[in-house]
Amino acid sequence: MDKTGTPIGVMFNTDRMSAASLTGFAQHLESLSVDTLWVPELFGREPFATAAHLLAATTQLRVATGIANVYARDAVAAAAGARTLAEFSDGRFVLGLGVSNARLANSRGHVWEPPVEKLTSYITAIREAQISVPGPHEAEIHVAAHGPKMLEAVNQLVDGISTFLQTPEHTAAVRQGIPESTSLNVTQMCLLCDDPAEARRLARRALSFYVELDYYRRAWRNLGFDELDFVDGGSDHLVDALVAWGSPDAILERLGQHGDAGATELVIIPLNPVGGTEPHLPLLEELAP
Repeated sequence: MDKTGTPIGVMFNTDRMSAASLTGFAQHLESLSVDTLWVPELFGREPFATAAHLLAATTQLRVATGIANVYARDAVAAAAGARTLAEFSDGRFVLGLGVSNARLANSRGHVWEPPVEKLTSYITAIREAQISVPGPHEAEIHVAAHGPKMLEAVNQLVDGISTFLQTPEHTAAVRQGIPESTSLNVTQMCLLCDDPAEARRLARRALSFYVELDYYRRAWRNLGFDELDFVDGGSDHLVDALVAWGSPDAILERLGQHGDAGATELVIIPLNPVGGTEPHLPLLEELAP
């Protein structure tokens, strides 16, 4: 748990870290009582293999794919990988799934399909897959979803919902629309930097890829933002709403707002104010119990 009383996870682009740094990072997170490390599927390491290594190097930390692209492997392969990792880790693996975006799907040579239909059929196929693995452990399935159509379609099929780059108001709306038993993992970019100009400059750099994506803009419009908020890398209003920056207390206040709104895990992206490939450990140490 963090100091707000809600369990915390960490998401970071671990592909840029050396093998030794990544292992040490996971073990350090475990020593801080971090609940889950979410490993990405981008353009580097294969996330199931990475998760296997990290689960073997830890004893309590959960490791989740954050997120595994449904276009990267068929549903039976995902089911077999998840069940295997859950068995070997005594249930500490979490299968995080998402549809990514059309550009990445096309770059893999796949035909982009309607996201809601693609994800629901994929989850159903995983649930129905006949995987012969000893032991009782079934991996939890969490999916990345923030739009109302996707949330309505998947919330009865999964163990958890993961949101990304949204506000506490969005967290509250999602919590009201999903079963009480369904986990809600809220991913929040955090930046330990007190200077407003520098903090917003760094935050815009972290947000730059996402501000150009139409499906994020649609979600933000539903929260009251407009086209002017997307100009020049994002308005101060947008940046301040999406990135928790400032002192540890200011960041904890934002995390607490998500917790009060119904988040069951606060997944921190620890932006490093000095850049580089390493996460900002002082931030995580400030937020940990």
